[in-house]
Amino acid sequence: MFNEALTELAGELGFEYYAYLNLQPVGTFAVSNYPPEWQDRYFSKGLNEIDPVVQIAKSTMKTFTWSSENTRTVRSRRVRRFYLDAAGFGIRSGITIPVATAFRRMAMLTVASHKPSLSLNRDIDPVAAATAVAQLHVRIEQAEIEPTAKPSVRMTAKQALMLKWSSEGKSMRAIATIENMTYANVNFHMNNARRALNAGTLPQATALATKLKLI
Repeated sequence: MFNEALTELAGELGFEYYAYLNLQPVGTFAVSNYPPEWQDRYFSKGLNEIDPVVQIAKSTMKTFTWSSENTRTVRSRRVRRFYLDAAGFGIRSGITIPVATAFRRMAMLTVASHKPSLSLNRDIDPVAAATAVAQLHVRIEQAEIEPTAKPSVRMTAKQALMLKWSSEGKSMRAIATIENMTYANVNFHMNNARRALNAGTLPQATALATKLKLI
């Protein structure tokens, strides 16, 4: 139902595709109706690292339009290839709306079309668009909607167990008592779990592990 609503929203704006991306240190979460083959290629080859749309969103944090017709002015061969590859899957132009999220992270919604250039049915109010995407982000977070793509994280069973206890409000000393471990050992596994998730703090690591359904 949620995906249908996004498809309908994109259609009302004159676009066939949508892509919601939540950029986290550990990787990118996506909810999208882009062709599955493109999504597989995008994430398996790490194209999110060179995606010019993502880079512009990060640097401007403002609503913007883009088109594969702009490749003539792009100097980077890899970026030109990215646009051409995306166009091969019918992704040629679009509008992207980035918003700031918790812990100084970013989420963004893109609506895209197979048309080489944009022809909007109506003007886009950037403030209203950003507000709508911020609300969308909150809804996705709260509803625990299954992403179409998410990062894979390697954690040991012990690391996951430590974070599980932490998510239930147990202190490291309490965990040490429960698991018959030393405090230093609990701290060791906690720190390794935090590093595996590329999280700055233990609460961030616990929240991210929960989101990834690792605990």
